[in-house]
Amino acid sequence: MLKLLIATRNGGKVREYKELLKKYQFDIYTLKDFPHYIEPAEDQDSFEKNALVKAQHAADALNILTLADDSGLVVPALQGQPGIYSRRFAKENATDAENRNKLKTLLKNLQDSERNAYFACSIALCQPGKCLKIVVGQCEGELLLEERGTQGFGYDPLFLKYDYNKTFGELDQDTKNRVSHRRKALDKLDNILSNLSETASCAS
Repeated sequence: MLKLLIATRNGGKVREYKELLKKYQFDIYTLKDFPHYIEPAEDQDSFEKNALVKAQHAADALNILTLADDSGLVVPALQGQPGIYSRRFAKENATDAENRNKLKTLLKNLQDSERNAYFACSIALCQPGKCLKIVVGQCEGELLLEERGTQGFGYDPLFLKYDYNKTFGELDQDTKNRVSHRRKALDKLDNILSNLSETASCAS
């Protein structure tokens, strides 16, 4: 079975990816399996560039097929904030609650019609020495001033998904995995992932 590294230590992302990737025949690893590995700085100016740096660096350093994403929440009325700084919006190493609290403070200054937002996810799939593909997915919704739900992670309790009248913090995992930005991006890698999985299965 082909080894695939999900280049993250984020438990929420790991859970989602393991569910989203279960249809493929991969032996899945995460950065928790490589405790001595030091991740590169996320200092690029776009989700795509950050995802590429993370995926290629891990693939080269650990000699393994690697999938990495950079994702975040984009609020057009806040000039795209928190955007690529979503994970460290309140401060470096901020907790999810701290990031949500800073966002809620900013949202109070907006009109209801200005609280539309979207989650963006860029995924890079890399082999040692070569990037196979970079894709992007988006999921649109609006933001609430009060949190709802305890599922998910990050900004999920504030993000109301259009057509469901539930936040990502209220949606069950199966539903979220059908409509999320991460799913939409991953679907664009389906042909490559299927071919890699099938080739490895036939060779074993």
